[in-house]
Amino acid sequence: MNKIIFFGNGPLADAALEVLKDHFEIIFHARTKEDLETVKELKAKNPEAKGILASFGVMIKADVLDIFEPEGILNIHPSLLPEYRGASPIESAILNGDDKFSVSIMKLAKAMDAGPIYYQNTLENLPLNKAEIYEALAKTGANWLVENIDNLPEPTIQDETKATFCGKFDRSMGELTPETDDASTTYRKIIAYQGFPKPKYTFFGIKCIVLEARLADDSPITITCADGKKISVDRLQPEGRKAMDAKSFLNGYKK
Repeated sequence: MNKIIFFGNGPLADAALEVLKDHFEIIFHARTKEDLETVKELKAKNPEAKGILASFGVMIKADVLDIFEPEGILNIHPSLLPEYRGASPIESAILNGDDKFSVSIMKLAKAMDAGPIYYQNTLENLPLNKAEIYEALAKTGANWLVENIDNLPEPTIQDETKATFCGKFDRSMGELTPETDDASTTYRKIIAYQGFPKPKYTFFGIKCIVLEARLADDSPITITCADGKKISVDRLQPEGRKAMDAKSFLNGYKK
């Protein structure tokens, strides 16, 4: 069984690990910048150990990259590189109206998401659900690694002229603006902002996180958008309170 040093945090990493742990011996899971010193020590003791990364969020410098040559650290990146390089590829694809979602396996490089590509795949007909998209792409990439890590193909250099970039989200991005956005844009923001930065809207003077919504007009609580269409809110969470369904919110907060 191959030994693996894994780098990663968050839903992409969690879903990838669900696959990898059944096929590889995970000798260390690096989660922080400080963990990289442990990585160097373990790699020296286990030179055969391979590196796999999924959404690590920490810049890995040459002193770590070099010890995993020649295959390098294999990065599961949820986009069709060189598109959507950066920290929010799935969220940015959702916001941009994409209906297909992709995963790439690349060799980690010093420049962000710019390394040569071992594998790519695009998944169609996925539900517009952020958690399910994360899981599907992570498992697709992880399963390919299980089957191919011992016989990697020659990687393909990325076309820099086609590179697009997406940045980190911050808390200020969570506010919904249906007054100026149409229903499709507002709905995609609700999906993309789940987890973080969390989609927020004010109902009856109470600021809430929108947890579940649909492009429909059949809920006790709706959001009217700039195109006149409505979004039904099924679950929400008032600031500082527990999550609840729309009917419970109305019973407790509507005056």
